[in-house]
Amino acid sequence: MKIRPPTPAEHAKVAALLRQAFPDSTHEAQLVAALRSHGRIAHEWVCIHTNQVIAYLAFTNAYHGTAVCGLHLAPLAVKPEFQRQGIGSELLRFVLRQAAIRDKILFVPGDPGFYRKFGFAPCAMPLCPFPEYPQDHHQSVQGGV
Repeated sequence: MKIRPPTPAEHAKVAALLRQAFPDSTHEAQLVAALRSHGRIAHEWVCIHTNQVIAYLAFTNAYHGTAVCGLHLAPLAVKPEFQRQGIGSELLRFVLRQAAIRDKILFVPGDPGFYRKFGFAPCAMPLCPFPEYPQDHHQSVQGGV
C-alpha cells in the first residue's frame, strides 16, 4: 500500500471512489470536483493498492470570518470492499504526521466515535460549514497528535 498525492489522471478514480464510498449521496464527489476546479483543495492524498485508488482524504482551508484558522478535513473515503480493515485509520495517521498538517488546527464534520480515536473533540467555532451534519459532529484537534 502506498500513500501519496493523487495525480491529475487519478481525479476520475477519486470521483468514482467517492460515489462508491457514499452510495446514498453525490455531495462528496460534487464537493471535491467543485473544490478542485476552484483551486480550493489545500492538501489531498490517495492510498494505492495493486494500482487501485482505495482511499482518499482531502483538506481545505478553514476560515473564521476572512482569516484562515486551520484546515477542514473532508472527505475521508475508503472503497467499500476495503472498509473496516484499518485503511482509513492508517491514511489519517499518515496524514496527521505530515509537515503541512501536523502544526495546524484541524476541523472535521464526521463521526465522533471514529475521529475521537485521533484526538478530535467537539468544537463550536468556527461554525461547521456543512449544515447536513449535527453540530456535535463538528470536531477539531491541534495537529501533530
